[in-house]
Amino acid sequence: MKIATFNINNINKRLANLLQWLEATEPDVVCLQETKTTDSDFPASTLRKAGYRATWSGQRTWNGVAILTRNAQPIESRRGLPGDPSDKQPRYIEAAVNGVLIGCIYAPNGNPQPGPKFDYKLAWLERLIEHAATLYASGLPVVLAGDYNVVPTDNDIYATKSYADDALLQPQSRAAFHRLVAQGWTDAIRARHSSARIYTFWDYMRNRWPRDAGLRIDHLLLSTDVAARLEDANVDKAVRGRPGASDHAPAWITIR
Repeated sequence: MKIATFNINNINKRLANLLQWLEATEPDVVCLQETKTTDSDFPASTLRKAGYRATWSGQRTWNGVAILTRNAQPIESRRGLPGDPSDKQPRYIEAAVNGVLIGCIYAPNGNPQPGPKFDYKLAWLERLIEHAATLYASGLPVVLAGDYNVVPTDNDIYATKSYADDALLQPQSRAAFHRLVAQGWTDAIRARHSSARIYTFWDYMRNRWPRDAGLRIDHLLLSTDVAARLEDANVDKAVRGRPGASDHAPAWITIR
């Protein structure tokens, strides 16, 4: 079973890129972020023709998450994190797929910091930590996949000082991510590549893709049961270099 996460950065604008990648790699489950479309404009029929069913939660212009499944119907169990009924931003959706519970995550960016956007980011991560603890305690096989907008360590970013004030690298952001993982989750990429420089995001600015000036902010966290079945994990880096590409590349795992 192959499970991937991909910040598509506008699904309708980059639908051809997405379909090309789906056809070439045939993931069984895909968590998408930044779909940037209303629910009514989500390209469900086109994806179905390509062999994928979906559940999604979107809004015009910003945010948006979706779970795509091949040869299966995702059984949605939750949309939105618990803990703040006033939060209407579509950043979390959850579904069961072939015996695995999939949480699709698009955490807030948090810039500029300090400020209300950073405060929202930290509060959202706290809600994620609390919900993840409940999922982990359930004993179910769970994968929490998505764009966490956190660079966990200095080994997850190219050598630079230009991000020193960025919300993705702040001690509070990193501490929240580490507390989440410390519940018992396995960071799949690091489980397979303990110290390699592996990135999932390259900003469009300052020639960062040709320079391989990247960040690892897209993560797949695995519960104990899933981690025991992990076979491989990696990033389809070449996808970032295609014409009209998202600024992210898909990260993925395969499990027995």
